[in-house]
Amino acid sequence: MLKWRLISAAILVPLVIFGVLRMSTQAFAVILGVILVAASWEWSRLVPLTGFPARILYCAAITGLLALTWLGGPAELVIYLLVAAGCWWLFALYWLTHPGQCATASSPCIALKLLAGIMVSVPPWTALVVLHRLGEDGPLLTLLLLVMIWCADSGAYFAGHRWGRHKLAPLISPGKTREGVYGGLLVSLLVAGIAAWLYSQSPAWTLSFILVSLPAVLFSVVGDLLESLMKRQSGIKDSGSIIPGHGGIFDRIDSLVAAAPVFLAGFLWLKL
Repeated sequence: MLKWRLISAAILVPLVIFGVLRMSTQAFAVILGVILVAASWEWSRLVPLTGFPARILYCAAITGLLALTWLGGPAELVIYLLVAAGCWWLFALYWLTHPGQCATASSPCIALKLLAGIMVSVPPWTALVVLHRLGEDGPLLTLLLLVMIWCADSGAYFAGHRWGRHKLAPLISPGKTREGVYGGLLVSLLVAGIAAWLYSQSPAWTLSFILVSLPAVLFSVVGDLLESLMKRQSGIKDSGSIIPGHGGIFDRIDSLVAAAPVFLAGFLWLKL
């Protein structure tokens, strides 16, 4: 699978870099919305929603919420959505420490997971659109966030395979280790520090950027574990199979949807 992972990455990464840097924010918002709606289709399978019409209706609801957010103004709504996202990911932390909860397909559990699908779609979309629109450097900052998450995922993958000994969450994802998390965190923060220094040449700005990046990378692990919990409870190995070696779309963005609101919140709070 490593071979296919590398081949897929070699094709997709340049496309993503070009799109983030060269597209207008409006085009970026549309493409990102399409990706998240496709990921919502995969999420509906994990809930699980049974029946094609129910899954289509759910994706239509996500599309409608994204459209309403755009019409209402992402910049005007972003603070409310960041607060909602913060509350959600704190609850997700609690859920991850009690992985046996909502393991059945009861109506309350399905309702919770449908709500979770909204929280992993609308706030991250809004955060990334607002970040992309932050002046002429917005696209570059958006790309830096993506690169950090990629480095965290890759660093965790290789560090876990090389040095992994202690399980991170054996009841949720037996393959993930604490050593992998440490490796991913180290690599991503190293990249963040180098990129921030090249961008600003200011020690204070570089340090602030690393401080913003740290919680974002840590919550990216929470996003990864949340999807792992959803897959384990539904008995599904991958959210999809559209990307060779990587699984589904949500398998590739599970870390980003948690990291993006946290990163933007820290960025705005420190007024970088």
